[in-house]
Amino acid sequence: MKAAVSAVPMKDRILDAADGLFYGQGIQAVGVDAVAASAGISKRTLYKHYPSKAELVAAYLARRTGQAIPFEGTPVEQILGLFDGLARWFGSKRFRGCAFVNAVAELSGERQHPAIGVAAEHKARRLAQVRTLLQGLGVDDPDRLAEQLMVLFEGAVAVSLVRGGDPQVAHSAREAACVLLRSAGVAVDRDARDSAR
Repeated sequence: MKAAVSAVPMKDRILDAADGLFYGQGIQAVGVDAVAASAGISKRTLYKHYPSKAELVAAYLARRTGQAIPFEGTPVEQILGLFDGLARWFGSKRFRGCAFVNAVAELSGERQHPAIGVAAEHKARRLAQVRTLLQGLGVDDPDRLAEQLMVLFEGAVAVSLVRGGDPQVAHSAREAACVLLRSAGVAVDRDARDSAR
């Protein structure tokens, strides 16, 4: 067992521990002592890799940007796939809301915190991805429709969190996304509308 643990790069060990603790218990509730203990290292070793808790929190969120719901398929399938991914996530035991929104809420009094920038960049990147897909579909106002779809997406995360992780919220948001897409002149076939069920 020790050999397997030591084979994991130190930064990854630290971020694995930080991810579980920060997402599971909250950024403000978890100190660097707890992260170091969970990683099986000293606080001094942790600080060699992440000189401050702020840098550790920003790194934790930055790594999560690579774990986002993937985009695959046709543009319509990719857009609706975002909501399918939400349904799976909401039904999992690990769902505690959006790590990026949670971090911004916890750090709202620290607007210069580096994690706030990481969260904002992540959300802007997702919006840009959806806008690009909509441009490819030839919709008249891709900026506006992308914003509307992302409001549905983010709203579904918040509502599901309040309801204790309800996948039905994602299905409802997906249906609303289909309505928005159709009203913008995008063909959404019956199979695409029903695939989340």
